[in-house]
Amino acid sequence: MERGSATLDSRPEQTGVLVVGAGAIANEHLRAIQAAGTATLAGIVDVDAGRASASAHANGGARWATDLAEALSWPEVDACIVCTPNHTHGAIGQQIAQAGKHMLVEKPLATTVQDATALVEAFANQHTVLMAAHTHRHYDYARAVKAAIDDGTIGRPVLARFAILGGWIWPDWRAWMIDPVKSGGHSLHNGVHLLDLVTWWFGEKPATVYVRGQKQTGATLGVYDYLEMVLRFENGATAICEMSRGHRPANIGHRDVLVAGTKGELALAWDGESSLVIDERGTGQVPPVSTNGFQAQLEAFLAAIMGEPSAMSAEEGRRAVAMGVAAERSIQTGLPVQLEEAA
Repeated sequence: MERGSATLDSRPEQTGVLVVGAGAIANEHLRAIQAAGTATLAGIVDVDAGRASASAHANGGARWATDLAEALSWPEVDACIVCTPNHTHGAIGQQIAQAGKHMLVEKPLATTVQDATALVEAFANQHTVLMAAHTHRHYDYARAVKAAIDDGTIGRPVLARFAILGGWIWPDWRAWMIDPVKSGGHSLHNGVHLLDLVTWWFGEKPATVYVRGQKQTGATLGVYDYLEMVLRFENGATAICEMSRGHRPANIGHRDVLVAGTKGELALAWDGESSLVIDERGTGQVPPVSTNGFQAQLEAFLAAIMGEPSAMSAEEGRRAVAMGVAAERSIQTGLPVQLEEAA
């Protein structure tokens, strides 16, 4: 069997990974590939030749192209990591599926439930791995909460209060991330991190999403950069999630986790992984020494290619899209939205 076919039966010792899209987030994935013991960088693709060549040069003179079809024909390519704008994921994913390659795609899986469903079906038909890059699942704090719930320490979770608050992270006002047509809206682009995590933590089926959005940074902003999201599960449990990219000071990230269960409570303070520093330059943080989420995510993806259970199934990626779409619809209507309706 040719190396480029990359079905589960081929099981290459080294997985050749093609990075599609050479923007800022691609750098995180490229560093993870360089550090991985069972992955090699097969090449880089970007529609901008200057960006593709610069990224390839910065990564050891890797092969590069501006045409995805050309790159997918390279025999060294077993899998792809897609780092392109959200609205392109559906079409790019279909092309990768038809080429018989595995795909790790930056969340969300797609910007519509229809496109997400089509991707799930396309990769299932090819018997290749499809995994959405919900990187927060692979950070230490998220794993710690999941483990504490799964081992029964607090009993059955009935309520969660989860907040991730920070400042502006986008390059400028032209960024595609703040264009609701290209990103799908902030609920789908960033808020979905929280919706997915609490659903994963609880292990329950979500029923309704109710969201209020505010434009904190400016009235002309295309997306709501502050979100209050209430997710209710079919078993009656509730998660209250708060996501902001409009807080000040912008360089301080604030995260709080509180989960109440039938036997107790779990609390993770916002400064649990880092230290606050105040000096003549202002306020800052000393980064924590913890697991690299992108590295752990890549290792999980490679393991899935080798036949291990996926750390995030394709169906979970589709469900996350449904929650994000429902959240955006709730902002517009001012009403709770049923997940079945969104799906």
